[in-house]
Amino acid sequence: MDDTEWSIAKGSAPSAGAGSSRIQELVNQIIEADFKAILLSPEAKAILSTPTILQGLDITTSSKNSIEESSVVQLIVAVALLHSFVQVNWTGPDLTFAPLDILPKTTSTNEEINASALPLLALQGEPAYHLAAQPVLLLLARRLILVLPSSSSTVPLWLLRLHLVHLSLLDEPVPISPESFSAVQSLLSHPVVSADQDLAATIQLEVGLYHHALGQDKQANQAFLSAAKESGLEFELTGALGKKTKFQISLHSQLVLLAESRRRDGEDDTSPTEDRGKEGDASNLPESIALNDDTLLEETEFTKMTSSEASASSSKLSHIDPSNQPPLHPLDQSLLLSLCLSQHNNSPSSGLTASQMMPFLVRVISHPRNWSIHTTGLLLRSRLEGARSRTVERSTLQLSALIEQMPTSDSSAKERLRYFHQLPLPSKWDMERELAKRYLTIGVTRSALEIFDRLEMWEDSVMCLQRMDREVEAIAIVKDLLEGKKVESDVVATLGKENLTEKRRSKLTSGREAKLWCLLGDLALNSEDATKDPVGSRKLAVEHYEKAWKVSESTSSRAMRSLGSIYVGGRDYEKAIPCLQSALQINPLYARSWFTLGVCFVKLERWIEAKDAFRRQVGVEEDDAEGWNNLAAVYLRLGEENGDKADVTTSVTYENKHLAWRALRQGLRYAYGNWRMWQNYMIVSIDVGELSEAARAMTRVVEELSNKDPILAVDPDVLDKLVDSVTRDDFSISKEGQVVPKTSNEGFGLLPIVERLFDATILPRISDSSRIWRCHARLLRWKEDWSGALEDYLRAYRCSIVSDESVERDLAKWKEAVREIEDLVAVMGQLGPKAKLQQEQEDSGEGKKKKGDWKFQARGVVRTFMGRTKESFEDEKDWERLQDLLDELKRSD
Repeated sequence: MDDTEWSIAKGSAPSAGAGSSRIQELVNQIIEADFKAILLSPEAKAILSTPTILQGLDITTSSKNSIEESSVVQLIVAVALLHSFVQVNWTGPDLTFAPLDILPKTTSTNEEINASALPLLALQGEPAYHLAAQPVLLLLARRLILVLPSSSSTVPLWLLRLHLVHLSLLDEPVPISPESFSAVQSLLSHPVVSADQDLAATIQLEVGLYHHALGQDKQANQAFLSAAKESGLEFELTGALGKKTKFQISLHSQLVLLAESRRRDGEDDTSPTEDRGKEGDASNLPESIALNDDTLLEETEFTKMTSSEASASSSKLSHIDPSNQPPLHPLDQSLLLSLCLSQHNNSPSSGLTASQMMPFLVRVISHPRNWSIHTTGLLLRSRLEGARSRTVERSTLQLSALIEQMPTSDSSAKERLRYFHQLPLPSKWDMERELAKRYLTIGVTRSALEIFDRLEMWEDSVMCLQRMDREVEAIAIVKDLLEGKKVESDVVATLGKENLTEKRRSKLTSGREAKLWCLLGDLALNSEDATKDPVGSRKLAVEHYEKAWKVSESTSSRAMRSLGSIYVGGRDYEKAIPCLQSALQINPLYARSWFTLGVCFVKLERWIEAKDAFRRQVGVEEDDAEGWNNLAAVYLRLGEENGDKADVTTSVTYENKHLAWRALRQGLRYAYGNWRMWQNYMIVSIDVGELSEAARAMTRVVEELSNKDPILAVDPDVLDKLVDSVTRDDFSISKEGQVVPKTSNEGFGLLPIVERLFDATILPRISDSSRIWRCHARLLRWKEDWSGALEDYLRAYRCSIVSDESVERDLAKWKEAVREIEDLVAVMGQLGPKAKLQQEQEDSGEGKKKKGDWKFQARGVVRTFMGRTKESFEDEKDWERLQDLLDELKRSD
């Protein structure tokens, strides 16, 4: 039976002799998408009459036995149910049967059975979308798969597929159990998977789509790349000469994705796929709307690569002509669409991001080989083009066309479902919602409102009404829904039945009722009354959120998140903490809630709990630089033994400092332009002895701040420590007499880094800091560059208090300047002779000129200062110090 199960998972016909003839017949019906024949079969009737499977659906059955059919038959029925649900809500065409046709006889209607199934599909407090068609099919599929024996090899894969479909019904993602996910990953070592490249690639791809659904982009990208490697797909994003516009004369380098599938057994480059008849027959494919722009070409026209250019390239794909690439295997096309998703970052409107994603889509759309793959490619292209003025019209028309072709029978259900689990294809209602949001972006608010109202997506409807300044109407809609004056379409029939108890009615609508109370709370906070009476509005919102929590029977994580946010806004952190903890206990995937919880603990100086909260937050949302920064700050506040209030400079351990340093380093990967984080990283790097990293961090701070705030750009204490580390002269000599740096954090190892910091970063940008010049002078002095050091001390003097005009009137500043001059003359006395000798050796006597005579320079410094300040301070006692200094310099000649 193992081979049969894997055949079902792959969607391919089983090998001859795999199972009985009846089993083979059922598997063939699954592959041909003949779900009606399976679900009306005697085997399915027996399975679907089991009380445990029908529990909670108001269907009575005389059967008291458990499922007696084999696990393979049970799996086939479960897959038929799951794919039927997918067909009616995702791919189309419409089903030719209804739930009552496959279930035991009952007095209930299809609408009532579906309505009773809906609340049973809630996951971790997240209600399922109430207008999903035939939700009972998904519920039955879920129950059957969950009771399949663990000996069935493919159960983990079907659980993952089921969960991904289930997630599409929820407002927020919910993770699968860790045990189930580990079981999926362990399938990669199964002998059947190890021997089948495409099957291994399929599993990796579906794992990546799961991570993508949870917002875990890094893990998703890794899984997509692993899938491409397993599949043998070769691809390269490169440049090729071509034209993008109709009037372009000269050729420019354009981004292009070169890609090539591995050759499968029994397949050549021109052979059709197993899904389509004649390749290139696009009559039953979704239509690609023409751009029809007066400037842009329909697609980039690339020049044909010459044989000499191909041979000169070192790329594995240099033999591929960008203007005429070979068709890809459908699985590889699915992979490219997923890899396109991995190019998406936190700024989807970025031109660079769009330009990197579009070549992936063009490569797939150019050779349509499967209905669902082509639909997904056109949808992703529509999303990218929605942000550009020249393509926004085609974007909207394309999305509308894709929605209209869903219920048609232009292609078979078999073809549409073949690669469904390997694609990020949204449901029908998600696509319609996306179209409504597209209307909002182009200002067609009324049309967007009509779609949201039809989909009964009240939160989006309220947003539209607020944009149209119809806030009173928005509040009225929510209140009417709560009071029963306005009834949602899927419960019209059930609420009208006299034999339904009030408790049953409440159970049918409790999840959505809680959501409506939350929406009413949001409106209270954002209404015009909130600006006039913020205290009263907050109090009213709290009442609404508490009502939502009560109605949901303590399962609405949204209610607790919102309530916690209100308490945080009012700085009542003690009340906010249990609310946020309750929300996260229900669904731990909300990174923002973990962040807010961490902030609450920080405000209360509960450092250990704050550390745990921020660690969970960055675990969920790894690219949040602010979370990493806060985690580092908490590590620096942890005491040696506990989180009590303590002096940070004395109690923080080296281990915690190093953990803070690592947290900051991770955060800077996602906030390269954040100078404050670089500044924190620089200081912590000094504390943990990572001096080369401190120098790199100072480079970034100076680059970001030198034009805005030069004084803040350089931390002189850090600069002094860097120079001190170099000038300790801690190095070793090899047998050949060469200097061998020990590490890049001391002595000669650090020297080139510090020199680059001065020469390439600081001094070209900041030249008016006395302390910086002195610091550089110390470095040159250690290098025995006496002339350079002397010149730096003179520059430092010119930037010191002497340059301040008030020194001619302010006695305190004048005295400070006198000390500066005395120190400078003393340094010149030490370095001058050495500099003079060095110049004589290097310049063949040039150092004898007056311009190189340190005594001449020193006398000039003293005379100039005395001339500037004689009128004001000649009678001061310290004036004699200047006169004595000048006389001593004269005598030394």
